[in-house]
Amino acid sequence: MHLSCTYTDIPDRLRGAVVVVGNFDGVHRGHRIVIDEARAVARASNAPLAVLSFEPHPRSLFRPDDPPFRLTPFAVRAREIAALGVDLHVVLTFDRAFSEHSAEWFVSEVLSAGLGASHVAIGYDFCFGHRRQGNAETLVEFGRRYGFGVTIVTQASDESGGAYSSSRVRQFLRDGSPGEAASILGRPFEIEGEVCRGDQRGRDLGYPTANIAMDDYIRPAFGIYAVRCGIVDAPGGPEAPDPRWHYGVANLGIRPMFETPEPVLEAHLFDFAGDLYGRTLRVQLIEFLRGEQRFDDVGGLVAQMNEDAAAARRILAGG
Repeated sequence: MHLSCTYTDIPDRLRGAVVVVGNFDGVHRGHRIVIDEARAVARASNAPLAVLSFEPHPRSLFRPDDPPFRLTPFAVRAREIAALGVDLHVVLTFDRAFSEHSAEWFVSEVLSAGLGASHVAIGYDFCFGHRRQGNAETLVEFGRRYGFGVTIVTQASDESGGAYSSSRVRQFLRDGSPGEAASILGRPFEIEGEVCRGDQRGRDLGYPTANIAMDDYIRPAFGIYAVRCGIVDAPGGPEAPDPRWHYGVANLGIRPMFETPEPVLEAHLFDFAGDLYGRTLRVQLIEFLRGEQRFDDVGGLVAQMNEDAAAARRILAGG
């Protein structure tokens, strides 16, 4: 996959692509349906398949005081999109100046002149241009004017009738339901980051942990999780090597007994010995075990940690 941070200077072999436009936070099943629709058009016309997304997420610009909400930071999103067999991924900087361009400017300068799009696909609710003046209906009209076809993909739902949406994923995570979130994502939700040094209390308690800062990731329900941890030998991104996976148990939150100033993810990998400091770790939240709690003494904490580890092992073993 060719990754570009500009809509100009696109290689000739990738111009004329079928372009899917969206934010794609989570790269969930709904996003994949839109990309699959575009892929069918691309194959029928022997054209490249492209995804056009934005960084940072527009919500970060317009609602900067919102709590962290990202499901997939840039590198993770790029990796997930690359795994879908996309030929070109264009990531445009979404800043105040870009947000003030009109819908027609976006179509004429980015889609038509810049990418030479032969066809454009969007979800039914995607809006674009200053003050969201562009939508599915206006894109169809622009397509007639600028000479490209348009596919509008209607809302897709899961077996329960709930929409495939990033908002539902976020709510399930906040509710402590990572399995429900995974059913929309099509894979477990995971947090990826560099292992940093903590206070090493876990080591002293018999449970050494790999600590990852939460940064811009959404804050799922605080508490204890059964997890699957992937050790990556290089930073994340489209070309990152496959991780080596281990089962484990993790605490996500502020640790009430020790009052961590910022939320942190602390993962204990079962049956693992080694130094992970400075390495990239991918931690998949498989099942929520319990909320965070304060204990009267360290002995009570360790006893509960033993129970948590045993419960996580049973869950991860399918028992």
